[in-house]
Amino acid sequence: MKFQSTVPMHIAKNGYIAISAFFFAIGMFFIINPTAHIFIIGKIIGIAMLVFGGVKIVGFFSKDLYRLAFQYDLQFGILIAVLGLIVIFKQKDILNLICIASGITFLADSLFKIKIAFESKRFGISQWWLSFSMAIATIISSLLVILRPMDSVISIMRFLGVTCITEGILSFCVAITMVRIVKNQKPDVIKEDFYDVN
Repeated sequence: MKFQSTVPMHIAKNGYIAISAFFFAIGMFFIINPTAHIFIIGKIIGIAMLVFGGVKIVGFFSKDLYRLAFQYDLQFGILIAVLGLIVIFKQKDILNLICIASGITFLADSLFKIKIAFESKRFGISQWWLSFSMAIATIISSLLVILRPMDSVISIMRFLGVTCITEGILSFCVAITMVRIVKNQKPDVIKEDFYDVN
C-alpha cells in the first residue's frame, strides 16, 4: 500500500510557522517605527498577505491527520492572495486600503479559528483554549484597525502592529497544536485492483 506523502503537510505547517514569525516581526516593526513610509508598509503587508494566502491554499490540500487547521483555507486563501495583490499594486488611499484589507483578513481568519478551536476541543485537543483566546484578541484588534477610532496615523500603525502580532501568535498556536503529521499516513481513498479469475 502506498502511503500519503507528508511533503505538502510539512510545507503547510512550516509555512504557517514562518508566516507567524513574519507577522510578529512586522507587527513589532510597526509598533517601534510607526512613521515608516506608508508605501513601503503597503508593499510589506501586501506581500505578507499574498504569501499567507498561498500557505493556506497548500494547507487545504495537505490533508494532515486531524484535518482541523486547514479545512476552510482554500477559498479564504484565494481571497487573501487577491487582497494582497490589490494592496501591492493599488497606491491610491493606501493607508485606508491597508487597514481595511488587513483588518478584514485578520478578522475573518480569527472567526474561522474560533470555530476550529471549538472543533479541536471536541476532538480532544487540550490546548484548544490557546487558539481561542488569541482569536478573541485578534478580533478586537482587527475591529480597531477597521473602524479606526483614533485619528493619528502613528496610533493606527501601532494598532495595526498589535493586530499583526496577535495574528502571528494565533497562526503559530494553530500550527503547533492542531496540525498532526504522521510518516505512514494512509490516503483517504484506498484503491484496490480487482482481477477476474475465470
